[in-house]
Amino acid sequence: MNNAFLFIACALIWGSTWIAITFQTGETPPLVAVAWRFTIASLCLGLFCLIRRLPMRLPLHIHIKMAGVGLFLYTLDYTLLYAAQHFIISALLALMSSCIIYINVGLRRWWLKQPVRPEVLIGATLGMVGITLIFIPEFAHVRLDAALALGLGIAMVSFFCASVGNVISERILDKGTPVIQMNFYAMTYGLVFLYGSALIGGQSFALPDSPDFYIALLYLGVFGSVLAFGSYMKLLQQIGSDKAAYVVLVYPIVALIISTFFEGYRWTLLAGIGVGVVLFGNAIAMGKVPLPGRKAIKRAAATSPDTPG
Repeated sequence: MNNAFLFIACALIWGSTWIAITFQTGETPPLVAVAWRFTIASLCLGLFCLIRRLPMRLPLHIHIKMAGVGLFLYTLDYTLLYAAQHFIISALLALMSSCIIYINVGLRRWWLKQPVRPEVLIGATLGMVGITLIFIPEFAHVRLDAALALGLGIAMVSFFCASVGNVISERILDKGTPVIQMNFYAMTYGLVFLYGSALIGGQSFALPDSPDFYIALLYLGVFGSVLAFGSYMKLLQQIGSDKAAYVVLVYPIVALIISTFFEGYRWTLLAGIGVGVVLFGNAIAMGKVPLPGRKAIKRAAATSPDTPG
């Protein structure tokens, strides 16, 4: 499937889930909200596999890795991210999310022995600068206190867990595991951790009264989890977890566009420049803008004579 289509699909869906998540925070414990979200997603994927009669038998070592994805990406990442939103503003979360790209690059190098791609680091840095420009007015209201420090710490652990889940997913998909089956098993394993932790921790499973909660839950389960993660994992399989992670810097822009129509967000000149910087960084990260000297280096490597042994 076309990489641009997959990238845009992820950005559009996840950009809208930022608003949907706000209808869940405070209504029920984060652990329970995430468990319900991925219950819907897992049921949808399982039903699809059953109807299409997809092959479900996979080696034990793949199941162990998928359980790792369920723990780090679908359990720890999302639970901690929901919890962090109680302490810090979404603008700060959007800026901090750029760390995922750097962590992915480091983990891919250490764990998967994949080379560090300079265009990804340059693109990520430009993306961070762009996000900063977009949210400068919001950062002016941030005051460092114990609650903010706690939120920052929770968010950083969340993003590290997301990166671990990303790299494990890339390793699984490199083995030829189908995306749909992998997501089904990973989310199902995640449910074991989510419900188990909620029960051990004595979390309340009381149903909220707000209809908006259930509309948001359905949207997050079907669109935010089944469709968006399906697109993201396919993108990760085709271009690598370092480049795929750039979507986390683009979907806050989508969230702002949606906020413009529904919440009256007002654009500034700096925000417009920031969007341009983020998109330019994305073009560099995806190899659409060649870096100076890269072609010359490749040409030299291709034409140089072999060194005598």
